[in-house]
Amino acid sequence: MITTREWALAGGPDGSGRLAARAWAPTGDEPTWLAVLVHGYGEHLGRYGQVAADLVAAGAVVYGADHRGHGLSSGERVLIDDYAGVVEDVHRLITQARTAYRTLPLVLIGHSMGGLIAARYAQTRPEELSALVLSGPVLGRWSSLERIAAAEEIPDTPIDPSTLSRDPAVGEAYTADELVWHGPFKRPTVQALLTEMERGMRAGSLGSLPLLWVHGSDDRLVPVRDTEVGISSLMGEDLTARVFPGARHEVFNETNRDEVLDEVVRFARRFVVPSGTRPGRSQT
Repeated sequence: MITTREWALAGGPDGSGRLAARAWAPTGDEPTWLAVLVHGYGEHLGRYGQVAADLVAAGAVVYGADHRGHGLSSGERVLIDDYAGVVEDVHRLITQARTAYRTLPLVLIGHSMGGLIAARYAQTRPEELSALVLSGPVLGRWSSLERIAAAEEIPDTPIDPSTLSRDPAVGEAYTADELVWHGPFKRPTVQALLTEMERGMRAGSLGSLPLLWVHGSDDRLVPVRDTEVGISSLMGEDLTARVFPGARHEVFNETNRDEVLDEVVRFARRFVVPSGTRPGRSQT
């Protein structure tokens, strides 16, 4: 059984906004690791309910929040003028998670744009993490975004839902989801993304922090060849890379999603301390 909790977390510019946060925890057994999910551009954490359930079944307690301007969080839709602030929002969430789970190994899991945010968190606060998982991350370069930035007028072309997964139900649900942003990029967000990718390239290697990179070979939204540029700069001493043949952008929603999640769980369990050697939930 799983217990779900939702609340409003202070965040956004100067902490003046509200982030829609939620946590999934096992009922009964104490969790053995902490997972924090960082979702992608234009979507929201509500799309990760099954991922969270699978991670809880594998011993995790799971936290996450809708980014500013996304989902149920406050702020103008998909408008982000500096991603350093979004990285700070992630830290606000992790700080709160740590009030309940102070000693569990923390695995940060970021998808797409959330992969960039998670990577930047790992570069700026590596001491907070046990490991990092990146799924189809926007790193190094994003050729599609570069074309958008160069356009005189940003095209109002929605994402082709068929690029998300080989499972047509995923695209259908995405199209029907009213909390998903189906409009065009906003120019300040485009520039902020490019700036944050440059910051990531300058910051360089994760050093000894373990990294798992998962990607679909048929990802037409964030091509593997683009992400390889960023991974080459980011990777440190401990990299595990899995490119899944035929998979599209949302590997956690793909037809072989069980294989992908099994890879994440195997990776995370490397950092779990054997039961009985450390406390889980704080009693204060």
